[in-house]
Amino acid sequence: MCNQLVIFDCDGVLVDSEVLYIQIDQQVLATLGWAISRDEVIDRFVGRSHEHFVEVVEEHLGRKLPNNWEESFDHLYRESLERELQSVEGIVEALNAIMGPTCVASNGRHEKIRFSLGLTGLLPRFEGRIFSASDVARSKPAPDLFQFAASSLGHKSSDCIVVEDSWAGVTAALAADMKVIAYAGGLTPREKLEGKGVLIIDHMSQLPEALDALTSN
Repeated sequence: MCNQLVIFDCDGVLVDSEVLYIQIDQQVLATLGWAISRDEVIDRFVGRSHEHFVEVVEEHLGRKLPNNWEESFDHLYRESLERELQSVEGIVEALNAIMGPTCVASNGRHEKIRFSLGLTGLLPRFEGRIFSASDVARSKPAPDLFQFAASSLGHKSSDCIVVEDSWAGVTAALAADMKVIAYAGGLTPREKLEGKGVLIIDHMSQLPEALDALTSN
């Protein structure tokens, strides 16, 4: 298979969490005073960091959120994940087919990444090779996180392939001078993932073939 470093996003790529988060986000935002549609949540927040979420919400509400605002809502996310979270269809088989090095680089916080991977049984596959936006100065769509993951594991950016499902992630990978495979089977509209240098797949069963195509060029 692929000897280059394959960098996976987490939410929507490894674990099918985005649809669960969106449902809770709508509840949380309504409670805070922002009645927001599902499509707008997708457009504004999918693939972005927690810090981005807070910044946008505070800007919309016109006020700062209290320091402990999350405490009332954390259990909603956790219970939803514990009850319903699954790995993305086909990802386990795809991972089994990858012989080269892999890692995770997500805009989520470390605790959240590990919790989700643990629930789906994927954590042991990436132990010691998990990178978070909290590790760098700028989250996706800046290239910092992908560049940090690559350098930490001894790889040049040009020798990495990123698997993403969001506009922010695709933009970050391209800015990092990495090859990009965009998974269009999630929530982000296909047209927002398309672009020069982006190979799109619709199901994770297509991932091994896509990796072969990129490494053979």
